Amino acid sequence: MESRQSDHPAPPLSGPTYTSYLRLDEILTCQTPLSDAHDELLFIVIHQTSELWIKLCLHELEAARCALIDDRTHVAFKMMARVARVQQLLIQSWETLATITPADYTAMRDRLGGSSGFQSVQYRLLEYMMGNKNAAMLAAHQGSPEAQAVLTEALSRTSLYDEALRLLARRGFAIPADRLERDWRQPYVASPEVEAAWRRVYADPETHWDLYELAEKFVDLEYRLQIWRFGHLKTIERIIGFKRGTGGTAGVPYLAKVIDQVFFPELLTVRTKL
Repeated sequence: MESRQSDHPAPPLSGPTYTSYLRLDEILTCQTPLSDAHDELLFIVIHQTSELWIKLCLHELEAARCALIDDRTHVAFKMMARVARVQQLLIQSWETLATITPADYTAMRDRLGGSSGFQSVQYRLLEYMMGNKNAAMLAAHQGSPEAQAVLTEALSRTSLYDEALRLLARRGFAIPADRLERDWRQPYVASPEVEAAWRRVYADPETHWDLYELAEKFVDLEYRLQIWRFGHLKTIERIIGFKRGTGGTAGVPYLAKVIDQVFFPELLTVRTKL
């Protein structure tokens, strides 16, 4: 005879509950709109969840960086693939934010003061991890010594791409010495020799399969980040047009310039040589 499940819930187990483990009481009470505008809650939730996803991206990319240092490319692939999936969620978030109309945003904009995504410490850490080193961006965090210390340390570390080039060198590819040891605080500059190394990888993927897959993982990260940036631009354009941003930037024109920034230049230029 089949046993019949009870209609009553099982008694609670010892240990953390769903609410306590996820600290939901804290998370769900930290949305504090400053206006009566209906859409301000959406505005806050989108940005808070984006920061959480970026936190996960940083966690995964740091693990991937360490894996490349240890020549464990298969481990790095898992982390980089996961970040690409998270990036898709970040891209989709613009679709929801874009439901805010100009009138909706105007109703709350004055309350935002000078706050801006431009001041996101985690986003700057993500760019530094991806190799877009720009020390001038530290100025946006002058009021927070803690943030400046975290960003300064990240600025001085190798990026994920730096470690990929070191991996290529360990595999016998001719990577210039000034790409293997340099002032990591400076922006990366494209190298013909590095492009030639990636060309060898793409010309013979069977021999260099893990390096070939690594290159495509990098391209995937850059592709999705650029789509995220474009989504940001079009969402801002849709909501505020060509007004200046709350953080003092030029708004849409500034975001358009950002899209021109390239993270892994040789992996894009090599495609014209294949």
